[in-house]
Amino acid sequence: QVQLVESGGGLVQPGGSLRLTCAASGVSFSMYHMAWFRQAPGKEREFVVVISATGDYINYDASVKGRFTISRDNAKNTVYLQMNNLKAEDTAVYYCAASRGYVSIYDYLYQYWGQGTQVTVSS
Repeated sequence: QVQLVESGGGLVQPGGSLRLTCAASGVSFSMYHMAWFRQAPGKEREFVVVISATGDYINYDASVKGRFTISRDNAKNTVYLQMNNLKAEDTAVYYCAASRGYVSIYDYLYQYWGQGTQVTVSS
């Protein structure tokens, strides 16, 4: 059974940092492209960043480029999202997702999803 578990969310002030973690089990992690998406209240889920299975390709949404950094450790079956200089508009539930065949910005191409972790940026 494939399971993705996010952690690391919380409440942070504008300009602060958080590090999200997504731990995978039940899947050959090194064969999957991994992405982070987010969904703010009243809005559709949106793409944040994707990293290829080998880690040699990364694509960030323009809204987070230069502030967020994705990385993965295939030995630990884990993907990370370091978020710096957080803004109020980053407030959302953050989801990690896994895709076997696509390094994509489209959520429908991801086969497995975590339950999400809440990130709130507020003073």
